[in-house]
Amino acid sequence: MKWDLRRTAKYYFVRLKRLQGSPYSLAMGSAVGAAVGITPTLPLHTIIIVSITLALRVNTIAAIIVATIISNPMTFIPQYWLAWRIGNCFFPGRLGWQRLQSILDMILHQGLLDSLHTISKLSLDAALVLLTGGLILAVPVGIITYVITYRFFDKLQQKRREKHLLNSR
Repeated sequence: MKWDLRRTAKYYFVRLKRLQGSPYSLAMGSAVGAAVGITPTLPLHTIIIVSITLALRVNTIAAIIVATIISNPMTFIPQYWLAWRIGNCFFPGRLGWQRLQSILDMILHQGLLDSLHTISKLSLDAALVLLTGGLILAVPVGIITYVITYRFFDKLQQKRREKHLLNSR
């Protein structure tokens, strides 16, 4: 079975068009989904999205759809790379190429327990760098998504109202 990018894009576009709710709720849900989707918190995306959207009382389904569009197997590598680059600017040297290479060399030449200890030290630094970069990246992505999707949902709602008025005459 062949995968078609246009067909997939159309599928998600139709899913977004069919959502019901105020433009604010749909756009804010979309913004939450985009912001969470761009962060390197992949196994926790759904839990974070549901928690935030319920707390803000915005559209959870819009958030999950947009997060799926933003965070998918085609975008993982660029997202994590960008989060690493941004986070590394704020914490230089904590997760640089030289450090990664030296840790790999240490792992290859150490015993199992020493290797696990070395990896655990790297995990904290990696989490700090990636999460910082991801959170900084999430702010503009969320804002841009809100603006674009608010306009989209507002125009869609206007068209629905006009169509309803024409049909009720």
